[in-house]
Amino acid sequence: MHLFISLLLLLLSHIPTPSLSLNQEGLYLLTAKSHFDDPSNSLSDWNSRDSTPCNWTGISCSPTATGAGTDAVTSVNLSEFNLFGPFPEVLCRLDNLTFIDLSYNSINSTLPSLLLCNSLFHLDLSQNLLTGSLPSFLSSLPSLTYLDLSGNNFTGPIPGSFSLFPSLQILSLTSNLLNGTIPASLGKVSTLRQLNLSYNPFSHGPIPAEIGNLSSLEVLWLTDCNLVGHIPDSLGNLSKLQNLDLSTNFLTGDIPQSLTRLSSVIQIELYINSLSGTIPSGFSNISTLLRIDFAMNHLEGAIPDDIFEIENLESLHLYQNQLNGSIPATISKSKKLVELRLFANQLTGSLPPDFGWNSSLLYLDLSDNKLSGAIPAGVCDRGTLMELLLIDNQFTGSLPEGLGKCRTLRRLRLANNQLSGPIPDDLWGLPHVSLLELVNNSFTGSISPQISGAANLSKLLLSDNQFSGNIPSEIGMVSNLYEFSADNNRLTGPLPAALGDLTDVFRLSLSNNSLSGDLLRGIQSWTKLTELTLSDNGFTGTIPSELGDLPVLNYLDLSGNKLTGEIPLQLQNLKLNHFNLSENQLSGPIPPFYASEAYRDSFLGNPGLCGDLPDLCPSSRDHASDHHGVFWLIRSIFIVTALVLIIGIAWFYLRYRNFKKAKLGMDKSKWTLTSFHKLGFSEYEILDCLDEDNVIGSGASGRVYKAVLSNGEAVAVKKLWGPSNKSAENYDKASNDAFEAEVTTLGKIRHKNIVKLWCSCTHKDCKLLVYEYMPNGSLGDLLHSSKGRLLDWPMRYKIALDAAEGLSYLHHDCVPPIVHRDVKSNNILLDEEFRARVADFGVAKAVEAIGKGPKSMSVIAGSCGYIAPEYAYTLRVNEKSDIYSFGVVILELVTGKLPVDPEFGEKDLAKWVCSILDQKGLDHVIDPKLDSCYNEEICKVLNIGILCTSSLPINRPSMRRVVKMLLEVCPDDNDNNNNNKSKKAETKDGKLPPYYDNNSEHSSIA
Repeated sequence: MHLFISLLLLLLSHIPTPSLSLNQEGLYLLTAKSHFDDPSNSLSDWNSRDSTPCNWTGISCSPTATGAGTDAVTSVNLSEFNLFGPFPEVLCRLDNLTFIDLSYNSINSTLPSLLLCNSLFHLDLSQNLLTGSLPSFLSSLPSLTYLDLSGNNFTGPIPGSFSLFPSLQILSLTSNLLNGTIPASLGKVSTLRQLNLSYNPFSHGPIPAEIGNLSSLEVLWLTDCNLVGHIPDSLGNLSKLQNLDLSTNFLTGDIPQSLTRLSSVIQIELYINSLSGTIPSGFSNISTLLRIDFAMNHLEGAIPDDIFEIENLESLHLYQNQLNGSIPATISKSKKLVELRLFANQLTGSLPPDFGWNSSLLYLDLSDNKLSGAIPAGVCDRGTLMELLLIDNQFTGSLPEGLGKCRTLRRLRLANNQLSGPIPDDLWGLPHVSLLELVNNSFTGSISPQISGAANLSKLLLSDNQFSGNIPSEIGMVSNLYEFSADNNRLTGPLPAALGDLTDVFRLSLSNNSLSGDLLRGIQSWTKLTELTLSDNGFTGTIPSELGDLPVLNYLDLSGNKLTGEIPLQLQNLKLNHFNLSENQLSGPIPPFYASEAYRDSFLGNPGLCGDLPDLCPSSRDHASDHHGVFWLIRSIFIVTALVLIIGIAWFYLRYRNFKKAKLGMDKSKWTLTSFHKLGFSEYEILDCLDEDNVIGSGASGRVYKAVLSNGEAVAVKKLWGPSNKSAENYDKASNDAFEAEVTTLGKIRHKNIVKLWCSCTHKDCKLLVYEYMPNGSLGDLLHSSKGRLLDWPMRYKIALDAAEGLSYLHHDCVPPIVHRDVKSNNILLDEEFRARVADFGVAKAVEAIGKGPKSMSVIAGSCGYIAPEYAYTLRVNEKSDIYSFGVVILELVTGKLPVDPEFGEKDLAKWVCSILDQKGLDHVIDPKLDSCYNEEICKVLNIGILCTSSLPINRPSMRRVVKMLLEVCPDDNDNNNNNKSKKAETKDGKLPPYYDNNSEHSSIA
């Protein structure tokens, strides 16, 4: 009896907050709750004093078949509740449970056996942190119709047992780390309606022809699955298929004619592959078809005439192929067409004159072809056109007057054509246009005062035309103007004073015109101006001293004018990459900062200038010769005095150094050296270099010395701080923790993008770590100093990729995985070739250790501006925390700004970037020191940074995925075997691929 009572008490003690009133299902749910961390307190109303859990948040009940009036739990829906912890296996004790949705949480560890959940028909665990292999037991759940495990970290192949699902309709495994190939046996699951396997690093393999046996299939989503080979003809048998997405793979061969038999299909997406041959005709037979995307392949031949006869066609993307011939005249019959992107082909001929009359076009991009003739007069007659992009063609004639009435227009790009005539007055003042690009045509006339109505205009690009007349003062009312370039025109008159009111202007380039008058004064508002080019005009008067107060100006060209007077000394305040005042009428001395050979060409053709530069002011040498003897006497006295001082200082220094070395030498024999690589030096050489003269930096954990060894090799030595005002006990613990973390982590790592730890030396309280030496220091120091201009975009991109590969190795290739916990630009070091290494592992932890450790850290893990937002309420860091910090590093590389700055107000860099993008656009975010020719690549990398700094950890990609996305930014640079330009995941006009931009046209209905 006593034994029975003891067992009963033991059983009750394991039930959380026991209550006599709560039924058994409620007790099971409270047990499930005890498995979770719930920082948002989402389950606060799960109360043990209730009789049933049926009114609890996320819980639904239904009457049971047995027992009148009895309700049982049938649904647990805790999606987006910010829950942390393993999957609670106790849920399967709920006999009537049919629906589980724990998506968008932080459910971790492996998935336990769910065989007891034999009533389950809906299981959604997507967007969590689950690991391990896909459980083979899932196919044994007899009622399961919906299974979504996407957005986790499952590895390994798709189990063969997945072919045995008896009634599965939805299978979604997207965005995991699955390998192997897509099994042909999935073709046996005849009940499937959706098969979503996208964004997995499968081994290279074909699309199984057996997929064509899934007669009920409505969605086939296989984007970015490393698919190779031909598209099987059997896919044409999928009569119920609505969405076919095979994009971003390595598929070859023709587009099968059988795809024209997909009688229910709504969209077909085959972009970013290596498909060749011609586009088959016959798609006009599919009345349901809305969207076709065959972009970025090797397709050739003409566009089929009947493609524009598809009854409900809304969007057609065929850009970046090798299509030729003319655009079919049937395009004018396409009544529902809203988006047409055919750029980067070899299309010829003219557009039908009635094009645009029948369709409500929103986006039209025909750039980079060989199209000719006039722009159709009715291209915006339906009043909906937002983008008209015709750059790099051979269009002729004048612009249609109707474009001036196109008030929906946002982007107009007509550069590099043969267009002529004046611009319609109304077009200058369209209220929503942000980019007006008319470069390299033969346009005439003047800039209309109606430009004052262009409230949203940020880029006005008019160079290489025949525009004449004055720049109207109304241009000062275009408050968002960011770039104004009108080089090589026939503009006349003075610069309007209203130009000084443009607070956001970044680039002002008006070279080779006939402008005259004085240069503008009162330009203090140009705080963002980086380039001012006014060369080859007729400007007179003096150079305004206010130019020297512009904080970010780095390109100044005033050459080829008639400027007079002296060069203002204030120009020495500028940090100029380009400086040219040549061919003017300047006089007086050259400011001392510029009086060097490096700036010689900046002042040529100004006979009145004086300075120390030979040939610019020869008479100054004659004047100096009068005092030649006195000068040499004074210099001799100075040299003798200096030598005496130097000898004295050297004598005292050597005495001090020998004393210090002697003191250190007494203890050399007591040092313990632990090596992690084969060494070519001893600990004694290291100790001899610990001089104050060799200090190259210091931080929170210690001081760093540069040690040059006898073999000529340089190493970096970190000496961890000794006890100061802290208690010895606290110091010893913190110091030992940091030392052990660094040694344990780096001692076993072998990776080209992680700094190499040669050895460690210890003696009593003194601990030394010896690393490979990085001559270019840290990324943070270089990027945010005056040397930041050394880092051009290709170099910054490579640094980001190197660092990402190092972190990916820590997260995915180390066993157990390692979390760095202090990723920042100052912990990314650069070697002599600017290759990046991740460094400073003083607070790194293995994931296993983090899981076993306390819930909160004893010290802050991370640095200000880099700490993930969830740290504030969880006090925990994991791989997702590192990914957030790395995202901030990407934003630093793109913007050139610090992670925290008074400019941001109460925001950090991540929040500032998002707010500026929303308010002012991309151009206000990119570092002005970067060449704009890389803006497309920069834009893609920026989006990766924004994705990594998502406020929700689950939305951040894994580091392995980050590396893959970065590699896709410049595939031609990163893969010598990839000569396929069509693999570039961006259109000519700066569009982003689907996984960078949720608003991209490459979206899927899956």
